[in-house]
Amino acid sequence: MEIMPRENENALSGPRPMDFSTVPYSAPLGPGPNGKQRTSSLEAPIMLLTGHPSAVYTMKFNPAGTLIASGSHDREIFLWRVHGDCKNFMVLKGHKNAILDLHWTSDGSLIVSASPDKTVRAWDVETGKQVKKMAEHSSFVNSCCPTRRGPPLIISGSDDGTAKLWDMRQRGAIQTFPDKYQITAVSFSDAADKIFTGGVDNDVKVWDLRKGEATMTLEGHQDTITGMSLSPDGSYLLTNGMDSKLCVWDMRPYAPQNRCIKIFEGHQHNFEKNLLKCSWSPDGTKVTAGSADRMVHIWDTTTRRILYKLPGHKGSVNECVFHPTEPIIGSCSSDKDIYLGEI
Repeated sequence: MEIMPRENENALSGPRPMDFSTVPYSAPLGPGPNGKQRTSSLEAPIMLLTGHPSAVYTMKFNPAGTLIASGSHDREIFLWRVHGDCKNFMVLKGHKNAILDLHWTSDGSLIVSASPDKTVRAWDVETGKQVKKMAEHSSFVNSCCPTRRGPPLIISGSDDGTAKLWDMRQRGAIQTFPDKYQITAVSFSDAADKIFTGGVDNDVKVWDLRKGEATMTLEGHQDTITGMSLSPDGSYLLTNGMDSKLCVWDMRPYAPQNRCIKIFEGHQHNFEKNLLKCSWSPDGTKVTAGSADRMVHIWDTTTRRILYKLPGHKGSVNECVFHPTEPIIGSCSSDKDIYLGEI
């Protein structure tokens, strides 16, 4: 039997091992069936993830970009694999009401979730078990956010008009920030020394953790703030409002008085009054936001132009997120479906 040498290969060297540094997950990166060059390691340019029996309100990629967590009206958190046929391989059960918001901790080991059952819960991703239940809010919890670095803190925002600070290592809330109105969106500053809250009074408030009080109020939205997200470099805060505006705020110290430096438009909110989220691409050059018009909108941050309006969903798009390393956008909708798409 004769071994025919392949191009630039010695006959005895055998097939060379694949260089995984350039091709993640032996990705199908060649031209797709229609001859278009593929840009990601998804099995197909568009993947549909079905399984939730009700509206899906929130979804996030894990920091490694290998898993997705989604939270739904069905009270369950589903975990899915990003690669291969996107299997749903785990269900986290325990919430007594819908899941309105969820986040991975920065090391990817835990998921933190918020629900109208008045609790914030933390889940171990390895075992699928609930590891902490934070139950001091007296009404719906709309939003939660873990720190990016430093101590394992979580902030939550509720219809009871408070934001509460939790430490994963301690029992009970370690600090409460009382506001006059329902809080619908929360986020940490990059250094975790401040928190940002948004609510039905249309304002973003900046709270100093050491002083325990609001040190700044950012006015600009004309309706409830439904989602907020800190930019990858920690300098800017993106907020989505029911006034169908997406605002970028300059959060650096000594920024000028009017901190709203950009407004993106084109997406919609409607009578459903869902808490539509928003997020940044990992390099900060693009932003995306949920929209009631069933489209996934992606804007260029410098020009403010809409780069993509992606169809497919049959209900309100409640959250869209960028993959941490690849040109993939994920979206979840009231139509119970989740899409992953190459962009």
